[in-house]
Amino acid sequence: MNSRLALFRRRAVGALASVLVTVTLAGQTPAPGGPAENETAATRSPEDPQLVWTPNHVVLVSKEVAPAVFAVFPDDAAAKNAAGVPVATSGGFVIGDNGVLVIESMLNRRLAEQMLALIRAQTAKPILYLVNTSYHGDHSYGNQFFPAGVQIVQHVATQAYIQTHFAADVAFMMQYFGRNSGMDELRPQRAQILLQDGARVQFELGNKSVQVLHLGFAQTDGDLFVWLPAEKVIFTGNPIISDGPSLPWLLDGKMDASLTTMRKLLALLPRDAVVVPGHGRPTGIAAIEYPIGYLEELKRQVSAAIADGLTEAETVQRLAVSMTRYAGYKIFPWVHSQINVPKTYQELKKGT
Repeated sequence: MNSRLALFRRRAVGALASVLVTVTLAGQTPAPGGPAENETAATRSPEDPQLVWTPNHVVLVSKEVAPAVFAVFPDDAAAKNAAGVPVATSGGFVIGDNGVLVIESMLNRRLAEQMLALIRAQTAKPILYLVNTSYHGDHSYGNQFFPAGVQIVQHVATQAYIQTHFAADVAFMMQYFGRNSGMDELRPQRAQILLQDGARVQFELGNKSVQVLHLGFAQTDGDLFVWLPAEKVIFTGNPIISDGPSLPWLLDGKMDASLTTMRKLLALLPRDAVVVPGHGRPTGIAAIEYPIGYLEELKRQVSAAIADGLTEAETVQRLAVSMTRYAGYKIFPWVHSQINVPKTYQELKKGT
């Protein structure tokens, strides 16, 4: 089984369940006519503390971040992001003269239908393209609920993973998002447009040009970024989880590659760019600078520990104390001490 799944299977639920909170927000509207139409943050039942986040209680909202460019994100993202608590998936859509490009199809029918309802609240134009920024199920499982004729866009590595590991991945996700979350009806879908390493493909929607980029490994081999240069809006997927204090998850290691890709991403953007992260509210480029700073500090401190002759376990102990400035992320003890430090130690130790 993929290392991401194995690590999650052993550790994730206990770490995440211990930090879940219930947040009440006002002033945000769910998708009109969608499954959660009457399920506001004030009235819905509490989240299940045994789940990473509770799919059947997520309410998606949209925000126009540039003309005809909409971010879609959970209605509790602002409060939870600020508190360092993980939230459900974010994405968005772009409306052009000729049709719509969508970023992320979400986890299940319920959330895909919320995304579709948010789109239909803005336009009746056809959905032309659906971009999955990675193979992760909360970004791609909803593909089958989009209209026939929509062209799915993925990196070749994403397609390969889905076609090879779909059944095992769904079974894994059911354990941590609930067996009543609609995943039993899921079937793998093939992408019609496949991007190669280093791709930079432009999609024309009439009066809107949308670039889909592969900048390198960031969290998976197939991470895609959706960039609108004229509007200065970037959709990042999971490489940027949310604004601070969230941290990268080095589930597959490759700290140096992740850092290189994040630096490429930052260099691409103007200072006033709007960043729509993989699990949070729309924000600015500080959401990219923060994890870059973390990875740079992680690399420095692990390198120093190796130079001092410390073992992996001793390095974990040292950095649990020396990097507490990043402990605002509620799953810091898990993602930092159990994932990021050991993975980085193993990577850098090989180079000594």
